[in-house]
Amino acid sequence: MQEEKLQDAHKFKRWKEKLVENNLKINGVEEVYTRRNHNGEVLFSTLMLDAVTPEGHKIPPICFLKGDVVCILVCLIDAKTKEKYLLLVRQRRIASGELTYEHPAGMVDGTKTAVEICVQEVFEETGINITEDQLLVLSKGKPYYPSTGTSDEAMFFFACELEMTKTEIEAFENQQHGTNEEHEFITTHVLSFQKAHRLINNTNGLLLNYLYLQEVGDFKLMSQLSL
Repeated sequence: MQEEKLQDAHKFKRWKEKLVENNLKINGVEEVYTRRNHNGEVLFSTLMLDAVTPEGHKIPPICFLKGDVVCILVCLIDAKTKEKYLLLVRQRRIASGELTYEHPAGMVDGTKTAVEICVQEVFEETGINITEDQLLVLSKGKPYYPSTGTSDEAMFFFACELEMTKTEIEAFENQQHGTNEEHEFITTHVLSFQKAHRLINNTNGLLLNYLYLQEVGDFKLMSQLSL
């Protein structure tokens, strides 16, 4: 297996292109540490950047390179009552080590589009087969940056609505998913929209809930959300 060089990685090229587009003068990039997946492709990289802004200032040097990420809200709708449930994934995260409730998500590489990654991640993390035309595009091509001071991570938000019986909805509770190669150990959980919103503790997930409800015009449910 041949490891992908950092300078050849799609996310690295895209990051540098953004800097140049915004008129930063790059004097050098030092690769501190890079983690690759089981195929040898670059997943994350910690970099030290020597660059000058258009105003003539040194920019803070540390960057955690992650690239574009998709996050998908999966809304399960009771065909009889029209009540909305969220299908969340639960796993331990390195930020705190605790079990967290999240929407399915995944990184975009240079071989697939964001929409294709959405379809792939929903299947890998929940077992549900969706099609591209079932996706609602919530970020409208505009990325959201969770941490502009330390990372290039750019979030693109999507949602899908799936109407089914209550029995079918409940069948997704506590299912095991994830890929061992990427150290993913995931369980799925079906929760009322309101309860799911209270359990999500990452800002991306909370924002995604509001973007979805705004997109579909469900302001009644939006008014019922609380943290």
